[in-house]
Amino acid sequence: MSRLSKTLGMIRFEHSVFALPFAMAGAWIAASGMPPMLDLAGIVVAAVAARSAAMAFNRIVDLPFDARNPRTKNRELVTGELEVRYAIGFTVFHSALFVATSFWLAPICGWLSLPVLVLLLGYSLLKRYTLLCHFGLGLALACAPAGAWLAISKSFVPGWEVPLWIGVGVVLWVAGFDLLYSIQDLEFDRKEGLRSVPSKLGSSRTRALSGLCFFSAWLTWLGVGLQTSLAWPYFAGLAVMAALLMVEHWLVRGNRLEAIPVAFFQVNAWIGLVYFAALVAALH
Repeated sequence: MSRLSKTLGMIRFEHSVFALPFAMAGAWIAASGMPPMLDLAGIVVAAVAARSAAMAFNRIVDLPFDARNPRTKNRELVTGELEVRYAIGFTVFHSALFVATSFWLAPICGWLSLPVLVLLLGYSLLKRYTLLCHFGLGLALACAPAGAWLAISKSFVPGWEVPLWIGVGVVLWVAGFDLLYSIQDLEFDRKEGLRSVPSKLGSSRTRALSGLCFFSAWLTWLGVGLQTSLAWPYFAGLAVMAALLMVEHWLVRGNRLEAIPVAFFQVNAWIGLVYFAALVAALH
């Protein structure tokens, strides 16, 4: 149980609520309601396996930085509570589970899972090379609604563009909150030569760019609702989401670094849940 607890801590299992609701949204749109239970179970397994592999890989490749960063010095691989070889085996197993489950859902999902896996693992390296690393994380999570839609539809039938537009919103939303989260490591990133937006633009401009990303994400999701003529609960949900995004920015106003974990882990957790609930209500 101790090993399990440490593993769940390593991959921050509770943060699956960031991407999973958007995967469910893609499935509900494809089925125009409740999807088949077997397909739904496969989507959950694939989504959790993909995220678990990505998080473990991130901890492995970032281990040298985590060991030098005061904020991350207590992570499980740094302290030795979990072994690197265990994390490697964990990554390989969950990568294989993601690919195998994708093939089980539909052959086209299986083949597309291979480049998606490269993206999921590769985003951990982007901070070494480009300021676009925040958007790389967003793109990794944005695969969820399109992948789930395809798992239900089994092919690119009409309507395939809808989950892609939901994914565009996810890219912008995730990039927005990752920008805020990265402010915590502004000085460390500068010292280590890592290419994050806060290390180049400072905290004030980063918060402004984050706000622009949030607003653009909200407009994208609004466009999805208008284009598909969704019922009023969808737009009521968007109003709640707008309020949550504004609260998130209000919490981190000035240099309130102590509020960033609350904004990141608590406020953002509700965004996907509200979106999914509003979409389900609009489809019934």
